[in-house]
Amino acid sequence: MADYAIGDLQGCFSEFNTLLQRVDFNPSKDHLYLVGDIVARGPDSLACLDYIYQHQNSMTITLGNHDLHMVACYFLNKPTNPKDKLNPIFESPKLAHYIAFLQTQPLALELIKHNCFISHAGLNPDWSIEDALKQAQFAQSCYQSNNAKAFFEHMYQPHPEQWSSNLDDFAKFRYIVNYFTRMRFLTSDNKLELNAKGAITDSQTLTPWFNHPNIAKTKHDIIFGHWAALEGRTGNPRVHALDTGCVWGNTMTLMELSTKKVIIEKSHLSSK
Repeated sequence: MADYAIGDLQGCFSEFNTLLQRVDFNPSKDHLYLVGDIVARGPDSLACLDYIYQHQNSMTITLGNHDLHMVACYFLNKPTNPKDKLNPIFESPKLAHYIAFLQTQPLALELIKHNCFISHAGLNPDWSIEDALKQAQFAQSCYQSNNAKAFFEHMYQPHPEQWSSNLDDFAKFRYIVNYFTRMRFLTSDNKLELNAKGAITDSQTLTPWFNHPNIAKTKHDIIFGHWAALEGRTGNPRVHALDTGCVWGNTMTLMELSTKKVIIEKSHLSSK
């Protein structure tokens, strides 16, 4: 019986399936935590989503920005970006079932037995683990509600400059979702910078969220994806970046949670 976490799939089913075979993953006794962005850009998002859907009792996704965007496109009847290669999913007779399944998935979770916190983009340094889980639960209640369409309509509006209890529910939802699914850098006044996407060394004025002093105080291991430019390196042994850019021709990374040992599969795209 083993627990694993895996970095962003982004439609790279071949590498995903190979990693599961390499660890002899057994859905009847093992569990896999996917850090989000299971779809978009890669060659077979449908295969990734369908495999997870078929084995949903042994798999949990902390939703990423691409996952939420796909669900939003469904609710808003909005065309997807051709670069995301999502047409096979939207043409599938199981589309409504896939969307309903994704809505059941969390934004963040804590695994007490492994002393770890998992989300797609990481942990807002202003939040404790307890605070983060409460914020995630609020946002989940929004995209799982009968009013989900309205929340997705508001998801694309500008990010609130700062948190306030006076924000309406739509702005709170947007603020929370942006931290859990889009965060990389913080500005000098500790605000979220959503445009910079490169490596740590690409900016002299912005701070990676995991270099904030509050993160150093956290006693949990933090496991996240989203930031392929890090190439799996954060400089903090308790902060684990699992998106290693498989869809861009690099690698896919899987971690055994009890030991934090990683298994790496080179992108199969680079050999074609």
